[in-house]
Amino acid sequence: MTEKTVSFRSMEEATPADFDIIAANDRQTDRQLPDRILAHLKMQADDVGAYRVDRLAHVLQTATRAEADGADDDWIVGCLLHDLGDVLAPHTHAEVAAEIIRPFVRPEVTWVVRHHGYFQKYYYANLEDADRNVRERFRGHQYFNAALRFCEQWDQRSFDPDFTTQSLAHFEPALRRVLARTPFSSCVLT
Repeated sequence: MTEKTVSFRSMEEATPADFDIIAANDRQTDRQLPDRILAHLKMQADDVGAYRVDRLAHVLQTATRAEADGADDDWIVGCLLHDLGDVLAPHTHAEVAAEIIRPFVRPEVTWVVRHHGYFQKYYYANLEDADRNVRERFRGHQYFNAALRFCEQWDQRSFDPDFTTQSLAHFEPALRRVLARTPFSSCVLT
């Protein structure tokens, strides 16, 4: 990305000047994050799968419903990105999305995005002979009710081809504001 290239072939050979080059490249990568995420969201317009709306329309409906309910930027971005991992990590999509937003949004939103798949099962698990009440294992968690609301009011009902949805351009300023924040932490060990 940057015009300069490090001198090492192995990190143990790196010099402070090499890490300055890497840091400059990382800053450039950070600045480009909103554009890369927007491009990925736009690609989801080509993926309908078995649904009546494409993946982009689904997340835009989810964000539109959240905004209509008075949700803040953190929730709007959580809604826009909650299924971002669907195509690349279908079995862990919620975790992928949560890790993308974790440095930029409050823990409540990250937790809900990370766990929304368990809460969504309430609406369909009985159809695949699975435990539709798997969300109950989280009852008592401080963000349990937020996850219930996210799924009930915004996510599970956002597959409607007749729903009037805001455009991605409408939500772009909120996405850019959130991703412009100084990350809470670049590396958190859990």
